[in-house]
Amino acid sequence: MSTTPAVDSFQTGSAIRPDLLVEASDAADVRAAVRDAAARGLSVAVHATGHGLPGPVEGGVLISTRRMDGVEIDPERHTARIGAGATWGAVVAAAAPHGLAPLNGSSPGVGAVSYTLGGGLGILAREFGYAADHVRSLDVVTADGVLRHATPDVEPDLFWGLRGGGHRLGVVTGLEIGLVAVDRLYGGALAFDGEAAPEVLRRYLEWTRTVPDTCTSSPSAMRYPDMPQLPEALRGRYVVSVRVAYTGPAADGEALVAPLRAIGPALSDSLREMPYTESHTIHSDPPFPHAYYGEGLMLRDLDAGTAARVLELTGPKAPMMTVVQLNHLGGALAVPPAHDSAVPHREAGFLLRLLSPLDGTDVTAVRALYARVAAETAPYALGRALNFSFGGGDRTDGFHSTGTRERLAGLVSRYDPASLFGGAYEQGPVSRDAR
Repeated sequence: MSTTPAVDSFQTGSAIRPDLLVEASDAADVRAAVRDAAARGLSVAVHATGHGLPGPVEGGVLISTRRMDGVEIDPERHTARIGAGATWGAVVAAAAPHGLAPLNGSSPGVGAVSYTLGGGLGILAREFGYAADHVRSLDVVTADGVLRHATPDVEPDLFWGLRGGGHRLGVVTGLEIGLVAVDRLYGGALAFDGEAAPEVLRRYLEWTRTVPDTCTSSPSAMRYPDMPQLPEALRGRYVVSVRVAYTGPAADGEALVAPLRAIGPALSDSLREMPYTESHTIHSDPPFPHAYYGEGLMLRDLDAGTAARVLELTGPKAPMMTVVQLNHLGGALAVPPAHDSAVPHREAGFLLRLLSPLDGTDVTAVRALYARVAAETAPYALGRALNFSFGGGDRTDGFHSTGTRERLAGLVSRYDPASLFGGAYEQGPVSRDAR
């Protein structure tokens, strides 16, 4: 166990200034850190890869689980044992030789455990549901310093709350999760000139009414920076892209995306059959640390007119650069799992995600823009997405329904009566890693 003061984080937009940083190597280190913090009356926060943070971490003890990055695959049981610091890229690489895949997100550098505690919305989500739905067991150190093993039969309340409730109930040191038999897919992205963005979104929304559950997709609109690392066709342009992941045969995939290709000339087209180990290329999320602020709005539905107004607010005329992404939900995401969980808003048809770089940008202005977007989508609003409030732990309302929030608050009172991991549940830390 190390107490090195440096804190490396992918999300650089929030200051992290704990009184003590504990770099844990195993569950014993976590137990010792939690017990020591409790004895000193210090708060405890958790940090894996740092893709998402709850806001500034001032004082207290920050437990880094980055070194706890073990991954063990059981090919016969189709499961993975994942350490608290393991990334999805490591899990994908370990599962692939066995013809298996996890329900990972779009970025290989995201922490697998933190992502799953927030629900886990992945690139195969419409076919297989949330990653949290596939968890078999979790090991968690609660505020009393006890390492507990939570399953549907042992510590069932913790098993319920940790799947979709975030970090508020303790420090998860590892979990076992089911894998799916997927070793290749048809996927990629179509990019169109941003001037056609409203029409692309209109045609896309029509298309989503026809696709099978084996297809998970998301359009994104943004002005690309003029950087030499980017394809020349995209540099400095406002672009709307549609990303697709389909597990059926490639020939069927070609037929499936034909209506998208018919929208008009594409700036780029990367749709192809690929091994699952290349699935991260569908979104090509930036791999370098940066500062950003974000929001995730869970919507019952969305019409083309509302989508066009959101694009107008967030497009080239917006006061700051804003990336807009719309995730098509439904399918297996709407089906309750075999064992109930705290994952909310299963009736949502879409997730509207907003992300703004913070290099020289006023957070207050970003919040004001997001409020205008929220007002436009209010008729469809169900709540907010726990995994996608990047850097936004300053606002924790709307993550869960009243009943789920009250049940989670009861578990906090039971397992953390001294509020070691934060204050009241609705003000506690949220999931750290998301994409």
